[in-house]
Amino acid sequence: MSRYGATPFAFPDFRGATRRLILVNLVAFFVLALLRMVSSDWAMGAGEILGFIPGAFLHGSIWQPFTYSLIHFDLVGTLFELLSLWFLAGFLESMHTESWVTGLYAISVLGTSAAATLIFLCSGPLGMRLGGGILLTGCSGGIFGMLVAIGALYGDTQFLVFFIGIKARYLAVIYALISIAMLFGQERVYAFAQLGGALAGLLWVKLAPRRGVSFRLSEGWYGVRNRYYRWKRRRAARKFEVYMRQQGRTVRFDGNGRPIHEDDDEKSRWN
Repeated sequence: MSRYGATPFAFPDFRGATRRLILVNLVAFFVLALLRMVSSDWAMGAGEILGFIPGAFLHGSIWQPFTYSLIHFDLVGTLFELLSLWFLAGFLESMHTESWVTGLYAISVLGTSAAATLIFLCSGPLGMRLGGGILLTGCSGGIFGMLVAIGALYGDTQFLVFFIGIKARYLAVIYALISIAMLFGQERVYAFAQLGGALAGLLWVKLAPRRGVSFRLSEGWYGVRNRYYRWKRRRAARKFEVYMRQQGRTVRFDGNGRPIHEDDDEKSRWN
């Protein structure tokens, strides 16, 4: 595991994926605030349409897992979330690519909604009364996924929490214990959802390519393309061998479709 010293109390660079994530959330917050100034009913209606409601998602609102993290109602809570997002995403972006950080955030947000759906589906068999009006908003699940990623990759890094230095791995464990404790209270859906985001972030750290999904996809595409070209070259070489035998001449090709010359055989015989 990589080891880093104490992190100074300063904002990371405001660039790349960090800047995009902050600005998108800020724009969404101010749009909802302006809508609330026009009509609070319209704002609540937009929140219910774009926020994540497990029952609505299961009945066709398939866009909600991708939009709920942009819905912010409370100013103080939004400020805390965006500052946390700035610190964590900025720290990770100094170690990884923009696509890797964006992928981590996205998969953590989706993991949060998946966990909320799971506990909603299991509420009946488990005898829990959750109701269909659960509304999940905010990007806390994505932030929790980033925190777990930092704890897993850079556990010895120290962060200042209320001017007290604490290692990243311990901070992630504390947040996880708080969420587990909340499972026994009224906020169990939100706690379980955040744990889902943390688990998704951990899986991303373990399974995702360090240089981002786009890099891995491009590598896979070029690999498939190169294998296809090699197969075409070998097939053309076999056809050419058959044609030359019909002409009374013998030519040979290696496994990659490259011609083998007699002088090459002589050299390999003496080398």
